[in-house]
Amino acid sequence: MRNEIKAKLEEIVVLLNDPEETVLNNELKEKLEKIVALLSNPEDIATEQETKEKLEAIVALVNNVMVDPDIDIEYCIPDVATTSGTCDVSGDPYILVTYVVSEYTRPTRKIRLTNTYLKNTAKAIANLVTFSIEQFKTEIDSVEMG
Repeated sequence: MRNEIKAKLEEIVVLLNDPEETVLNNELKEKLEKIVALLSNPEDIATEQETKEKLEAIVALVNNVMVDPDIDIEYCIPDVATTSGTCDVSGDPYILVTYVVSEYTRPTRKIRLTNTYLKNTAKAIANLVTFSIEQFKTEIDSVEMG
């Protein structure tokens, strides 16, 4: 627990010392509230760490399984994998899938990793994600082919 709180405080110090970062009061307030919440509920730290490890495993598994040149996968999972240039970090973490049909046709699908999803094992979630990607690809192919 001590290391987790130390890490959160270091994030705040970095924000305060960053000359190029415009720090919003709300951002600092949220980080401080998280620290207070962790001190009030130390059992949440274990849950947060387990979730982070599970998300890291999901990213690794999906990367290993999804090797398709027509599919671009971008992750928007704060503190784990953020490969998208424009992430909406206000909601659930998600995976953005783009199917490159042609130069001008690039349909996308956002796969949200909600709390319901995260109750499963990392392998089960990765299987659900890859299934969803394959289903998305099939749907687009059926529309494109007529």
